[in-house]
Amino acid sequence: MKPIRFISSFLTVGFWTLISRILGMVREILFFSFIGAGPLLDAFFAAFRLPNMFRRFFAEGAFNSAFVPMISKKYERKENATAFANEAMGSLAFILLIITTLAIIFMPALIWAIANGFVGDERFEITVAFGRVMFPYILLISLAALLSGVLNALGYFSVAAAAPALLNIIIIFGLCISFFFDWPTMTILIYSVPLAGFMQLLLLWIAAKKAGLLIRPSRPRLSEDMKNLVRVAIPSALANGVLQINLLVGQFVSSQEKGAISWLYGADRLYQLPLGVVGIAIGIVLLPELSRRIASNDTSGARSAFNNAFTTSMALTIPATIALFIIPLPLISVLFQHGQTTYNDALAMATATSIYALGLPAFVLQKVYQPIYFARGNTKTPFRFAVLSMFVNLLVAFSLMPYIGWMAAPIATTVSSWSMILLLFAGTKKFGTSSQLSKVSKSKLMLVFLSSIIMGLFLWIADYLLKGEISSLIEKISFAVFLTFSGAVIYTIVANCFGAFSIKEIQEALRKS
Repeated sequence: MKPIRFISSFLTVGFWTLISRILGMVREILFFSFIGAGPLLDAFFAAFRLPNMFRRFFAEGAFNSAFVPMISKKYERKENATAFANEAMGSLAFILLIITTLAIIFMPALIWAIANGFVGDERFEITVAFGRVMFPYILLISLAALLSGVLNALGYFSVAAAAPALLNIIIIFGLCISFFFDWPTMTILIYSVPLAGFMQLLLLWIAAKKAGLLIRPSRPRLSEDMKNLVRVAIPSALANGVLQINLLVGQFVSSQEKGAISWLYGADRLYQLPLGVVGIAIGIVLLPELSRRIASNDTSGARSAFNNAFTTSMALTIPATIALFIIPLPLISVLFQHGQTTYNDALAMATATSIYALGLPAFVLQKVYQPIYFARGNTKTPFRFAVLSMFVNLLVAFSLMPYIGWMAAPIATTVSSWSMILLLFAGTKKFGTSSQLSKVSKSKLMLVFLSSIIMGLFLWIADYLLKGEISSLIEKISFAVFLTFSGAVIYTIVANCFGAFSIKEIQEALRKS
């Protein structure tokens, strides 16, 4: 894949992902302003995590890592990809209908398992009620994710990348309606979730139809294609299940202190902005491209695609890491310290953000290195690595919890993410030159790191000299905008002068995207 084409596809996905994340930030601001960190928001976040956990387990996990490479290869070989997609959708819908029914029935047991600290207080029953309304979202959003995979395999990235924004738009609209008309906020909020899932599914189905693909769920049957899909998908699903256990460990630890789940959620939203825009966009573009290159035995093309993904992701991730580590409080304050959310809440979120930031490069690089395995149909190795990282997470979290409480959760997440990427990196040696960094990529990585350090020094000095003068909301907003904009400008100028990347190349890619 040529650098310009890769960057163009990445920018298309990244743009829509950025829009979705910005809307997500607006959503979180409204959460903390209208509801505030406390029992109701804790209950919503815990209940909402359930369908999201299963979505990552089934849709983004098994069906992203197994389904996308298989359908990409079918398109490359001119096989009947539409029939395969219909079979996959029918099977996925059948499984998820069973899981949704069981989850609604046994919701109290699920909440007990994922948020044991809620037992005995008001949050438990509230979370159970919220969970029963929102859990059907998994069925709708998982089918939508399958349609996204079909579109991505064909190179139609924009609609699939834009669809997640509907969730944020519908929730924001619902929260504003409840505020202006004094309607029950939490009722509107929880019913907005399944409605958004339906709208995303409808949008993607229409987009697939316009692309010439009429995808309809067929009767579930164990054909040869489905056997191959299941064989590849099971290790991937288990690997994502392990990753979800890591998240549940964090929720279990943080549920022991009131407000901590909300603090971690706020921090998670901030560091997920660069992770979503960079990591998810890179993974979406890289996986089908690698699958096609490997299917056609194009080793040099596969290596080029991998190196483009690595250098592009690190050029954006490393400066974001430095910025989030140095200036989390000005950003958190302007985003979330409103209404019911206090300065102490913002300070707790900022602390967690700094810890998460240290793991941001590892989180993003997982999206770069995992497709190397998935494109070859190898999902067992990432599963074994995920199990090892889970044990690291458990060990760190429960070892530190008696001493530092809820902060053990983000520390454990960060440490386990680095252990995962080290294992993935070591495992790619068996794939030969197609997964090796070139000398040019290594050189660019060092220049990106040096440019980010220079930017970080500026941010630290500016924050140290000016933070004492900030008091009003307007001043906070102006200060945060100044730090963000000036940091981005300084990094871009320095990195371009050092040769870490070319502004002209980015401009050409922007025109093509």
